[in-house]
Amino acid sequence: MHKIGVIAKRNKPEAIRVVKDFLHWLDRHNVESFLEPELAEIIPHNALSREDMPFAVDMVVVLGGDGTLLSAARSIQKKRVPILGVNLGGLGFLTEVTLEELYPMLEAILRGDYETDDRMLLTARVSRKDRVVQEFAVLNDIVINKGALARIIELETTVNHEYLTTYRADGLIISTPTGSTGYSLSAGGPIVYPSLHSIIVTPICPHALTNRPIIVPEDVTVGVTLHSDAEEVLITLDGQVGFEMQMNDLVEVRKGEGFITLIRSPSKSYFEVLRTKLMWGGNSASHH
Repeated sequence: MHKIGVIAKRNKPEAIRVVKDFLHWLDRHNVESFLEPELAEIIPHNALSREDMPFAVDMVVVLGGDGTLLSAARSIQKKRVPILGVNLGGLGFLTEVTLEELYPMLEAILRGDYETDDRMLLTARVSRKDRVVQEFAVLNDIVINKGALARIIELETTVNHEYLTTYRADGLIISTPTGSTGYSLSAGGPIVYPSLHSIIVTPICPHALTNRPIIVPEDVTVGVTLHSDAEEVLITLDGQVGFEMQMNDLVEVRKGEGFITLIRSPSKSYFEVLRTKLMWGGNSASHH
């Protein structure tokens, strides 16, 4: 690890302070570092765009929360460069390393002592009248959701062009295992271990109580056609980018190219993060 890229949540004064300390630390350890341009305007330093960064560095450190990491991951997917997510707030599912753990962990990483997880991505392609209008890559989920005023919407869903069902619901979430602990979970979806590469389809408040989340293999294409002329139906990607869908728009979701490589925290297992985040019982008598 000779070159490290740094991406941070810029609107947090604390983040700026952390970045400055971090750059000094890297400098003392003879590691060359680069900031994204918007950050380099605040802290004068070598700058590299998010698109160029993965090709020039050995690792990217993201300082912020899961949202910051999700947006960074979408830019970084072109090249498999490991990402270390450091959470500046509470614990995150993706940013599971705390500030206290950052420097001891970096010392281990510089020694080559670290483990990584590969997380699958999804690609969503939106077609309107047989023309592709948008294409996105996501690490967490694709959400089709009705606006506050719209009635229930109808979403005809296929798997590899074979009819699955028409969901009459408030919306539909298509997520990766990484995204299974996000919005999908609050809509009643299952928790899927990150290395089980699969696609999870979870209806939001379905009209039919028999509609249940379904997990399909990673190599299928999930197609969703909007059959409602509702006022506003939005498609949101990783909770960030969104635009309005029109009647008969088709969303096709399949496994994305490549993987996102996350550096694993040596001190916290996936299940420990799960227990902490979901506040599951800790030291109860039941596991004696």
